[in-house]
Amino acid sequence: MKYHAALSLSLLTLAGAAMAQTIEKLDPSLDRLIDSAATVERIATGFNQWTEGPVWTHAGSLLFSEIPSNNIIQWSPGKEALVFLHPSGYTGSAPFKGKEPGSNGLTVDSKGRLTVAGHGRRQVYRMETLDPKGQVTVLADSYEGKSLNSPNDLAYKSDGSLYFTDPPYGLQTQSDKDPEKKLEVNGVYRLVGARDQKPGAPPAHDKLQLIIKDLPRPNGIAFSPDEKYLYISNSGPAKWMRYTVQPDGSVRDGKVFLDPAGAKGAGGPDGIKVDKEGNLWGSGAGGVWIISPEGKHIGTIRVPERVGNLAWGDKDGKTLYIVASTSVFRIRTKVGGTKP
Repeated sequence: MKYHAALSLSLLTLAGAAMAQTIEKLDPSLDRLIDSAATVERIATGFNQWTEGPVWTHAGSLLFSEIPSNNIIQWSPGKEALVFLHPSGYTGSAPFKGKEPGSNGLTVDSKGRLTVAGHGRRQVYRMETLDPKGQVTVLADSYEGKSLNSPNDLAYKSDGSLYFTDPPYGLQTQSDKDPEKKLEVNGVYRLVGARDQKPGAPPAHDKLQLIIKDLPRPNGIAFSPDEKYLYISNSGPAKWMRYTVQPDGSVRDGKVFLDPAGAKGAGGPDGIKVDKEGNLWGSGAGGVWIISPEGKHIGTIRVPERVGNLAWGDKDGKTLYIVASTSVFRIRTKVGGTKP
């Protein structure tokens, strides 16, 4: 299946220029991070309602989830966006009764292997190669004998452990009272040694640790560049959280990093990434919010659709790719992002 994409960079630039003012500067420090005249470019469109989880692969392409269609999509510069993997989430034979059967967050490990928050599949899994028909290794599927809710987003730490969030959005009713929900909490988990799990080996259930259990709807997840802090976006009630990472990989001192109460515009805290200077970039009301390491909202990239998630890509890591309701956008930044 092919999706609509712009024909040339010049057309993309014109489309971006036709939009309303893209950059809303709230603090002078924003000038170091992005040009105030930068524009959002739409590079592909026509997707089904909700795209998520973008990641720039070591092979130089963008992968992202199209959740309602149960797809992972691949976009490469100069090429059409195509279905890379189907099904990406739910694999049952009975029709899926919920709204979000597909995969959600995507990342790659230090070996370039794609790791997937399976969402509708209720698993976290890894593809051993970028061959959609290749070997798949399930990294996590349950905690203390109970099925995970619906893994949402994920991030590797440099020691090879994998952290992921597990709200109920991939369940039929998306509620805590869903009949298929087995865990009382909507947790954040750490899987010790995930990078070193052997291909095809079963999940190491004894290495899965529940590190945060008091957030109602943990969603996006990212580390600071020095890995001293773990950021979590909580989608309901909307807020960004920051935790101090301990030497053993656990976290403590959870604090509200920024509360967007009263913000106007479609969207809220969802996908998040951190640049090399420690600024947080995340989906928020009206587009992509840029937040300083001190928790100050310093600017917004206005996007004409509700933003789901984002990722830096291209060789220099200074192009921010943004996935939204039905389209994928990109914008150049001055600061490099932390790529997996």
